[in-house]
This record gives sequence, C-alpha cells and structure tokens, in this order.
Amino acid sequence: MATIQTQKYWRSKRLILLFQGCIATTFHYKPKPFTTYPLESTNLSNKKKLNTDRSRRGHGSTGHGGCLTAATTSNLEKKYELSTNGTFPSVSNVSDPLVIAKLHAMMEAVADRVEMHKNIGEQRDNWNHLLLTSINAITLTAATMAGIAATSVGGPLVALKLSSTLMYLAATGMLVVMNKIQPSQLVEEQRNAARLFKQLHGQIQRTLSCGTPTSTDVEEVMEKVLSLDKAFPLPLLGAMLDKFPKTVEPAVWWPEHRQRQDRQSGRTDGNGWSVELEEEMREVVGVLKRKDTEDYLRLGKIALKVNRMLAISGPLLTGLAACGTAFVGSSHGPWAATLGVVAGAMASVVNTMEHGGQVGMVFEMYRSNAGFFRMMEESIESNLNERDVGRRENGELFETKVALQLGRSLSGLKSLAASSCSSSKKGEAIEEFASKLF
Repeated sequence: MATIQTQKYWRSKRLILLFQGCIATTFHYKPKPFTTYPLESTNLSNKKKLNTDRSRRGHGSTGHGGCLTAATTSNLEKKYELSTNGTFPSVSNVSDPLVIAKLHAMMEAVADRVEMHKNIGEQRDNWNHLLLTSINAITLTAATMAGIAATSVGGPLVALKLSSTLMYLAATGMLVVMNKIQPSQLVEEQRNAARLFKQLHGQIQRTLSCGTPTSTDVEEVMEKVLSLDKAFPLPLLGAMLDKFPKTVEPAVWWPEHRQRQDRQSGRTDGNGWSVELEEEMREVVGVLKRKDTEDYLRLGKIALKVNRMLAISGPLLTGLAACGTAFVGSSHGPWAATLGVVAGAMASVVNTMEHGGQVGMVFEMYRSNAGFFRMMEESIESNLNERDVGRRENGELFETKVALQLGRSLSGLKSLAASSCSSSKKGEAIEEFASKLF
C-alpha cells in the first residue's frame, strides 16, 4: 500500500514539474539560474531553449540535471546566433517569389523558342531540297525540249519551243527568289538560334537551382532573349537578314556587356584573379583578334564572293537559255538551239553548286564562328576592365570556361599565352590559333 502511494506521489510530482515547464516556455517565465550557460552571446529566449533542450535530453548531472553535447551547442548557436547590433540575421538572401515566377515564365518562353526554331529550321531545310530538285528538273526538262525542238518542224516546233521558253522563265523566277532568301543559310541561322536558346534555358535553370535570383537576373535574361530574337529573326518579309551584305561582320547575338552588380563587394582574396592570370587573358584576347576572328572573317568574305557570283550566274544562264529557245527555228536556229541547251545545262550545274553545296550555309557558319570569338573577346575584356575584382567572375572558373570554349586544357591555355608573349617580344606573328575546335 505504501509503495502504491509513493508511486502516485512521484507521478503527481512529475506532472507538476511538466506543467511548470510548459508555463515557463509559453509565457516566457524566467526561472532562477542554477548554473552558467555555455552560450555567452545568447539572449533570454536562447537560454530558455537551452534549458528545455537540456531537460529533454537528461544526460549528465549539471544544475538542471542535464548537459548539452558539442553538436547540440553548435546547432543552437547557428540557429539562435544574434548579430552584433542585437538583431537576427538578415533574410535578404531569400529570393523574391515574383522574381522566381518571372524566371520560370521566361524559361518556358525560351523552351518554346527552341522548338519553334527547330521546326522552322526543318521546314526551311525541306525548302532547300525541294526547290533545288524542282528547279533542276524544270531546267533539264526545258533543255531537253529545246534540243528536240531544233529537230522538229511545223506544229511540234512551236509547242516545244513555247513550252521550253516558259519553263526557263519559270526556273529563272524561282531561282531569283531562292537565291534571294538562301534557304541553306536560313537553316544554319535556325540551328544556331536553337542551340543558343537551349544554352540560355540551361543558364536559367542553373540560376534557379544554384543561386538566389534577383531582379537583375530577370533583366539580363530578358536582354539575352531579345538579342537572340533580333540576331535570328523568324519571319522572312521585312525582318530577314541581308544574305549579301556589303561588309562582312561577325554575328552578334548577345547584349552589351554592362558593369556587374556589386554582389561580391568587400572580397579581399582576389576572387581567383592574379597578375599572371590577367596577363594570360590579355594574350589570349590578342591571339583571338589577330588570328581566329580575322581568319574567319577572311573566309567569310571568300564564301560571300563565291555565293554572290553563283547567285547571279544561275538566273542569268536560265534567262539566256530562254532567249535562245525562243529563236529556235529562225535564221539563227543552230546557234539559238545551242544556246538554249548549253545555257540550261550550265544553269543546272551552277544551281547544284550553290544550293547543293550550301554555300550560303558555309558563309553563315564562318560569320557565326567569328561572332563566337568576338563574344569571347568582349567577355574577357569586360572582366579585365573591371577594377574591383569582387565584381568580376571568379578567375579560376573563368579561366576554365575560356579553356573549354577554345578546346584547350588549362596548361594548353597557359602555353598559348606564353607563345604569344614571346612572339610579341621578338616582333614575330604567332602562327598558332587560339581555338582548337574550329
């Protein structure tokens, strides 16, 4: 009987203690301290939290009947540590939900553009093949009919001559349109646009998953999207790029490099940059300007001249063939028939060389490669011109990205910079190109 009463007594005692602990926690009741607390920088609520945690754990034999382990103390210090001015840490690193929503909307728009450029690229590739096949078939058929008409008399002569002339005229008009729009070049533009929009889509994903997006990120993404839309337009009428420009310039699909926001201000560790790395990047920029960019612009000019010559020759030959066929059966019959047949055959060869060989695509490829190197030059110079290293991109990361973009290892990039420096001191031109990819 005494044992049962003792058990009831201690059970009631525990309930009373538990009730007092709940009241102390809920109404911030301040108990009398029994011992010194391990966290010196904590406030009253922190000490209550420690007391509660100690009583729950029940390890050791301190004044409260428990103690904190090192891991628990560390976690509580991290959770309840106060700043020097007595306030809790700032939550400015938490992203604005509206900013995240905008980036998600932009990511969806970019993904849609990738699909649009892919589909339109396939459509224009079909144009190139179908128009090439159709025009060559029309031209060769007209040449055959012109040859047959030269051996005919009477009614068949007129029918064959008229049909051949009309087919040559139709081929001339179709060639003029085809040479104006350059379907193979349009296809290359759409390929580049799809690839670059896919890169932008990946950049937005990394920003959302690895960083804390800000309104500046939204503005940068918007500028990149609009720059790509301008560089690779979808419509043909009114917005199509000039396929035969007077001067060959690198393709530009990126916005102007602006001064970076001060996201890393106050850094004193150099942000991965050193004097040696800056000199290395300057030498790389020099090689890109003197060798890679200039070489691809030179090749682009050659491709443009060849394409312009072929674009003029094709319609001219079919037009001459139409004129020759029209005079078949006259006093100049033999010469007219020869002109109609030979000019038509030559027009088919020229058309095959231009559009079958996709000379327009080659020109666009050279122009895009020159633009790629120009973008690298501007990116490196933008970082070097920024005096505050805290606002630059991390130097080691930037060096790795440059090396990968040029198809080199880090040691290969340093070797290129050393070769360029030694050649400059000797007054010689470096023979090596910066890029190993193109």
